[in-house]
Amino acid sequence: MSPVKLYRLDGQFIVTVNCQFHDLSDAGWWGEMVPTEYKAFSENDVYVLELPDGRRGRCSLRKLVNRAVNGVPPLYHYNFRGHAPFK
Repeated sequence: MSPVKLYRLDGQFIVTVNCQFHDLSDAGWWGEMVPTEYKAFSENDVYVLELPDGRRGRCSLRKLVNRAVNGVPPLYHYNFRGHAPFK
């Protein structure tokens, strides 16, 4: 898993997350992530992932309920799906 930054759509930094991409093509990208610290996310919002090379892409999140939870407070696993190619 590689560390990337997660932002709100308005550009406000939220948290660093560890991501594992399952597909990273221009046709569509998606994968799984775990935040490095506890943050609550809304599944109805759009977020921005920033890769270590500076490219950004919009995505939506969905909590994976069938994955183990780490720590107290809990660090949940999330599935993310990109809305457009990275720029």
